[in-house]
Amino acid sequence: MGLALFASATPSPLYPEYRELWDISPVVMTLVYATYAFGVLTTLTLAGRVSDQVGRRPVLLVALGTLMGATVVFMLADSVGWLFVARAVQGLATGLALGAASAALFDRHPRRDPRGVGLINGVVSAGGMGLRVLVSAAFVELLPAPRVLPYVALFVLFTIAFSGALRMPEPVASRSPLQLTPQRPGVPPTARPAFLIAALGVTSSWSIGGLPLSFGPQLADGLFHTTDPLVGGVSVFALAGSAALAQLVFRRTQPWVGTAAGSVALATGMALIVGAASSDSSALYLGGAVVGGAGFGVAFLGALRALSAAIPSEHRGAVMSAFYIVAYASLSLPAILAGILVTPLGLRPTFEIFGSVIAALALVVAFLAWRTRPVTQPAARC
Repeated sequence: MGLALFASATPSPLYPEYRELWDISPVVMTLVYATYAFGVLTTLTLAGRVSDQVGRRPVLLVALGTLMGATVVFMLADSVGWLFVARAVQGLATGLALGAASAALFDRHPRRDPRGVGLINGVVSAGGMGLRVLVSAAFVELLPAPRVLPYVALFVLFTIAFSGALRMPEPVASRSPLQLTPQRPGVPPTARPAFLIAALGVTSSWSIGGLPLSFGPQLADGLFHTTDPLVGGVSVFALAGSAALAQLVFRRTQPWVGTAAGSVALATGMALIVGAASSDSSALYLGGAVVGGAGFGVAFLGALRALSAAIPSEHRGAVMSAFYIVAYASLSLPAILAGILVTPLGLRPTFEIFGSVIAALALVVAFLAWRTRPVTQPAARC
């Protein structure tokens, strides 16, 4: 799962080179990203419970094999049309992998502990988001053939993961043949209260992730007055790295507390980033990335823990797919809308508008998480 998320933003530091090489407008680059997001959401929606039906291992093998194919297309791409193809295939495969990998992680955990599974899932997701941009930026800055070597390294990693999946014991005991009908995700009634808290947490956390991950490197270049891709990579890693660290520090926090407190930190961090864009302050931007990243991590961990403890084993793939539909919609929609407005409005005004909206959304999520907190009944008097 971490590798799929790592791969999803490997092209991001290469976008300036793609734009210059093929004369691509910001709107077209936004459509390239939208193609990836649409692919993820399509697979999660139409094949969300396939791994509950045919097993985790077959689904992971198909997803990893398809991701390897998408990586080859990226390596050979010689026009923007091939970027669309590669991103579409990558999105479809990532959507297939997310639900199955998350369910398999719970299946294979030694104690099937929701806290442990949520922590691993959260740290892997946040770490994958940060490392993917930082490593790819390092390839662009320090090594030759930047449009080839990152994908070669990625292909090798996928090959190793594919070999590991071949040897993985199948955790689904009762399997059935694949039905050639849409296997839409779903949430059983017993898990819906927990899913509500999880959806609130992932909405606020992944919303702040989408905007800095898509436009943060460009904004950082302007604030730090440099075109060094490593600067943009470090700024994104500050957000994702603090998210992973905060999850480790606050791993014992109750899910609703994590969702509420994390969302408040998210709003604070995004407000600092908006202030940095308005005042041209690189220090304020980094501070906002760290604070917002910590909130991202804690809110996301709270969402995962609320959900992991409530999913029946026979519905894990379907529920986790539904969870990631909410996550990717929250991640992609603000970034896509912002990308459309960058050309007429400019980068900083667009960032200020959407950052303010996301900060307000995070505060609403914090309030709703507090309203839906478990109520402790007072002890009966004798």
